[in-house]
Amino acid sequence: MARGYVHVYTGNGKGKTTAALGLALRAVCAGKRVFFGQFVKGMDYSELKAVDFLPNFVIEQFGRGCFIHGKPGDEDIKAAKNGLGKLKKILEEGNFDLVVMDEVNIALYFELITSSEVIEAVNNRAEHVEVVLTGRYAPQEVIDLADLVTEMKEVKHYYQKGVEAREGIEF
Repeated sequence: MARGYVHVYTGNGKGKTTAALGLALRAVCAGKRVFFGQFVKGMDYSELKAVDFLPNFVIEQFGRGCFIHGKPGDEDIKAAKNGLGKLKKILEEGNFDLVVMDEVNIALYFELITSSEVIEAVNNRAEHVEVVLTGRYAPQEVIDLADLVTEMKEVKHYYQKGVEAREGIEF
């Protein structure tokens, strides 16, 4: 790819991470290298096993293994800042064709990192690198940065009927 573009997948509907994983699968199947960095997440999601099946796919979590309830702690902030530092380097080096910053908008929402830090990292990437930023509550400055924005809108969800998260579908 001569020029990489910036995607944002946001909104309250299900499917933001799933869409990014679909794009990652497509890229790997086209011979591209993918780095998938997950902010806030630290739990054992099924997609972590993708490295066993997909060549040129790397995934790393920048969370503590629990959801943030209330005000985030120093450990949450440290994990997000370390993750952003790693992604900044990966974006600059250009060794990956697609870099996903999964749940980065949630990290911004909880003020673990700042929009200006994320925008700087994206703007300083190698020219060919495609970037995806996912998560609810994408701030306007991130939307303005993007070349493509998709908002997932929840119309109906089975959790409203008491269906809990299922392995391989929600996690």
